[in-house]
Amino acid sequence: MTKVYIPLDMAAVAMGADKLAAAVASEAAARGEKVEIVRNGSRGMLWLEPLIEVETPSGRVGYGPAKLKDVASLFDAGFLSGGAHALSIGKVDDHPWMTRQNRITFARCGVIDPFSIDEYEAHGGGAGLARAFQIGPAATIEEVTKSGLRGRGGAGFPTGIKWKTVADAPADRRYVVVNADEGDSGTFADRMIMEGDPLSLIEGMIICGYAINGSKGYIYLRSEYPQAAVVLDRAIEVAREAGWLGPNVRGSGFSFDVELRIGAGAYVCGEETSLLESLEGKRGIVRAKPPLPAHVGLFGKPTVVNNVLSMATAPMILEKGSQHYAELGVGRSRGTMPLQIAGNVKYGGLCEVPFGLTLGEIVNDIGGGTRSGRPVRAVQVGGPLGAYLPPWLFDTVFDYEAFAAKDSLIGHGGLVVFDDTVDMAWMARFGMEFCAIESCGKCTPCRLGSTRGVETIDKIREGQNVDANIELLKDLCHTMKFGSLCALGGFAPYPVESALRHFPEDFRKPALEAAE
Repeated sequence: MTKVYIPLDMAAVAMGADKLAAAVASEAAARGEKVEIVRNGSRGMLWLEPLIEVETPSGRVGYGPAKLKDVASLFDAGFLSGGAHALSIGKVDDHPWMTRQNRITFARCGVIDPFSIDEYEAHGGGAGLARAFQIGPAATIEEVTKSGLRGRGGAGFPTGIKWKTVADAPADRRYVVVNADEGDSGTFADRMIMEGDPLSLIEGMIICGYAINGSKGYIYLRSEYPQAAVVLDRAIEVAREAGWLGPNVRGSGFSFDVELRIGAGAYVCGEETSLLESLEGKRGIVRAKPPLPAHVGLFGKPTVVNNVLSMATAPMILEKGSQHYAELGVGRSRGTMPLQIAGNVKYGGLCEVPFGLTLGEIVNDIGGGTRSGRPVRAVQVGGPLGAYLPPWLFDTVFDYEAFAAKDSLIGHGGLVVFDDTVDMAWMARFGMEFCAIESCGKCTPCRLGSTRGVETIDKIREGQNVDANIELLKDLCHTMKFGSLCALGGFAPYPVESALRHFPEDFRKPALEAAE
């Protein structure tokens, strides 16, 4: 029986993968062909979705982007044995997009059946947890610390230090919370892991729970990810049935369980204290710090709050050792970063590479430049609160400190590309408007500052007292950056200030047009 892989990943489903899977099954039955259709995760080559993969003796051969009208011709071409077809990309592992990557977090994503414990273990799953049980909690935390793994949610805080802080905090109960509220524009790495390799996330949570002596974990998932919710629910049940969750995890005597909670659509709940408030059934508003969640977190207990990618990487670190991970990357940015390339770009998708590439290599070499074929004018890195970087900064190395030196941030690793038709004054306005809409309202600089920011940019774009209003906008950004309670208000000035700094001409168009 031939295995045919068709992704259940939402990007593929949005392009018709469900109907395609049904059509392939129907055509195979009509032709008397025996096939097993496996709904896998995405490989990250989103411009090729839906990507059909066929298991052959020489490896998995891909065909994409496949549509319903292509099904009959694929069978006619003998695609079940890797036959030539216009949609063929050859062996998937040999595709240039794949060969330039160093997949650690995403090693299994798109490769295995996300609900198969057997396939998961056959590809290294469970080895990290087994080693954690072997070396003990303190050594497990030490391994994560020595690896140099930092939070992949945006802040970049060292993961091992956070785990140790929680483990050392005196308490009768500790919690593990996964922040899966992936709300940044142009980001989808968390979703891809949850839909393509959910057991790696669950294993990472168990390792963390064991390391800090916590017995319960929560995954806080954004409501806009219904497919991920279905996959995670099933994966949790699969893990529980296999003895990975419950009172005696894999016969170790350690008890741990995981619960999935769905958010209500608030971007600010990507901030860890707002997330904890929401988990407790309250309105998602920011808590003042200190105390930190590592000391007083969920239900008042010490809590590890980590991003999906951080938690899903922990098993690989334990399996291969901290040195293997720490040897990758540059400076204080160790390991790999799953780059999510979106916007006006030729090859959009997810590419996992070690830190150290330049921004230009990512946009032009991996992304292939703009889809429109026009020159790149700006790239926003780090979500809707990230700075806009122009081509003359494309030599910037992709790591936390290099971007901070350019008044920018890596965030969750999302990049949105714009060509030379973009109006950067309008994009600056979008940044302020986004903050105004998503603000929890607790602190004045964010609540009022973002609204005044939108009004001021509107005046500038209309040509009203441009110089004075630009100075007012800069002063407003300074107040928000240093006076806001959390990163939502504190980072909202980044897109505005970068647009003013790098694209000043876009803020003077009405005045220039009037002069002409």
